[in-house]
Amino acid sequence: MPKPVSQEFLDNLGRTLEQGVAAHRAGRLDEAEKIYARILKSLPDQFDALLLMAQLKMARGKAAEAYRLASAATAARPDSADARVALGHILRALKRDDEALAAFEKALAIVPGHIDALGSRGDALLARGRAEEGLQCFDKILTLAPGHREARANRGAALAKLERYEEALAEFDAVLAQAPQHPSPHYSIALYNRANALTSVGRYAESLAAYDRVLAAVPQHAPAWNNRGNALMALKRHADAVESFSKAVAHKPDYADAYFNRSLALLAVGDYARGFTDYEWRWKRSGMPAVRRNFGRPLWLGEFPLARKTILVHSEQGLGDCIQFARYIPLLAREGASVVLEVQAELKSLLSRLVGVSQIFARGEALPGFDVQCPVGSLPLAHKTVAASVPAEIPYLATDEKRLAKWRSRLEALKTPRVAFVWAGNVSHANDRNRSITFAQLKPLWENGAASFVSLQRELRRSDAEELKKAPDVLHLGDEFSDLDDTAAVIALCELVVSVDTSVAHLAAAMGRPTWVLLPFSPDWRWTLEAERSPWYPAARLFRQPQLGDWASVIERVRMELAKLGGAPA
Repeated sequence: MPKPVSQEFLDNLGRTLEQGVAAHRAGRLDEAEKIYARILKSLPDQFDALLLMAQLKMARGKAAEAYRLASAATAARPDSADARVALGHILRALKRDDEALAAFEKALAIVPGHIDALGSRGDALLARGRAEEGLQCFDKILTLAPGHREARANRGAALAKLERYEEALAEFDAVLAQAPQHPSPHYSIALYNRANALTSVGRYAESLAAYDRVLAAVPQHAPAWNNRGNALMALKRHADAVESFSKAVAHKPDYADAYFNRSLALLAVGDYARGFTDYEWRWKRSGMPAVRRNFGRPLWLGEFPLARKTILVHSEQGLGDCIQFARYIPLLAREGASVVLEVQAELKSLLSRLVGVSQIFARGEALPGFDVQCPVGSLPLAHKTVAASVPAEIPYLATDEKRLAKWRSRLEALKTPRVAFVWAGNVSHANDRNRSITFAQLKPLWENGAASFVSLQRELRRSDAEELKKAPDVLHLGDEFSDLDDTAAVIALCELVVSVDTSVAHLAAAMGRPTWVLLPFSPDWRWTLEAERSPWYPAARLFRQPQLGDWASVIERVRMELAKLGGAPA
């Protein structure tokens, strides 16, 4: 039981709190803590001291203690919106996001126009992917306080999340136009988000300059260093990008996204030794599951021979990655390993004929026993692959006679040469905007009638489907395929495959079929940066954009080459 409080103590309580707040604001946290503790020793339920002490504990990184104090403050004064907001901030720090959101909403039930509660609720909603609702919070703040720069900056962030980038950029520019001589934190945030928005709309040179402004203000801003590296890669300045990613990890040594991005830059310039080492950080990058599949067996990365051992090689990432790295399975078998392969269902039939596969399973099917496991994308590291030692025994994928028979009559009815093509990849791919094109952009290829054209496109976007209806001379088969074994059979029955960077490009090249790959200005690492050939698929021809976004010249070059192939005038 606390001792009875003297009248003098009560009379001086206000002045004592002011002293604590003054020390707190001046950064004299030890002094402030002693003052708050002295008050709470005599008055354990004193609301102001509880709330101030909670904020002080948060400043010291002691979220659990802060939570106890803020909870006591809300109990002492349930009708305090400020206490609910403070509790919400602490709950967010503890990653108790649902409870945090509820706290902000309780604060708004008490004071509907509480600016901090509105902003905090908007931030929480934004973090949970509910950008439209977050936007409404920021709009309400700006109705109440039109000059509220932080709300305007956050409104821009919400608009960017909704992919309304031009509107977002206008908001960021408005914030920066009002910036004080000594920028506040939301000024730097607006700079950073503006740079990200510029990257999202493909204005990479401008975004690079914007990241440089962020880093001039906050040199230790690891995400800015990381995203600056991404902008440099988009500009095909991969060596500079490596330096930028290295700066990011220097400031944040556990920054998985930066390590992974650095791996892509290193691989693109041919530094496979460092690149595949950094590539292992892919498991910890943003968006990956919190728990990695390990199957209850050791991870093998080439530390010991596999003779007389059974290894599970399991798929990851996309279909193209699995096809590319499947070339290592014959090597494992030659080393004496029994290889159990787990792949996406679409690949099971096709890869069942791969040399060296003992057993194959679709993901989700029950697996047999095995000694060690390795993700397919880690096989280059396990084999210490360098650019000069890429296994390229092509073809390593073959078609099935029954599938060939299924499609032969449809294809043999077409005049030769038969050209199969794919123009778009998975819309959810991070780089889809750069690597995919529209069906309409390919129209010049079949206008001269030099060849027959077969569409292998499996997923049709609405605009592409409409344009495809206007091209009766193109035989569309993609939506009839049950898996990639059907795709492989049609590829085998065509004289040429023309594809953007998708799994079909990998498949055709791995089958050893004539393959032309259409590449953006800054391509994925496996296609290299400059050459007309890749060490991974040395027979495939690479048609590169000469500058950002220039598909027209790529398609014109392909058109001229097709004219030669078909004997028609260019």
